[in-house]
Amino acid sequence: MILATYLDGLYKLFFLGHMISFLVAFAPAVIAPILTAQVKADGDEGSLLRMAGHFMKNTTRIHFPALIALGGFGIAMVLSSDEVWSFSDTWVSLAFLVWLGIIGVIMGLMVPAEKRLAAGDLAAEKNIAVAGQIATVLLLVMLYLMIWKPGA
Repeated sequence: MILATYLDGLYKLFFLGHMISFLVAFAPAVIAPILTAQVKADGDEGSLLRMAGHFMKNTTRIHFPALIALGGFGIAMVLSSDEVWSFSDTWVSLAFLVWLGIIGVIMGLMVPAEKRLAAGDLAAEKNIAVAGQIATVLLLVMLYLMIWKPGA
């Protein structure tokens, strides 16, 4: 049963949810490195550790749920696209795999490193940076797939 057709009101609502969840999920990729650099420049180690604690809480409470919603809205868009898009399309399948990869990086690398930094392990800051760089590269791959839709 099709609840929506490509570009009708429900599809556009799913697209809006997809875009909003994208902004919320990936805002830390832009903001966190800037804030971290500013706090480090001030030389305030205590602020860096407190900030890491806030980042970790925001990652698990706000940004990760938005990342899950991002995928959910994307799946809803494919299901409601009136067969314009399907899960067998190369770009859809690859984007889904990249999305799963981002989830793995965030939950497997980023969150544990943020927890360690918040607990005082300053060496974990490098792990956070590496996880952020990997997630950013995966994000760029995902954007490529969704904009140019190879195989469509």
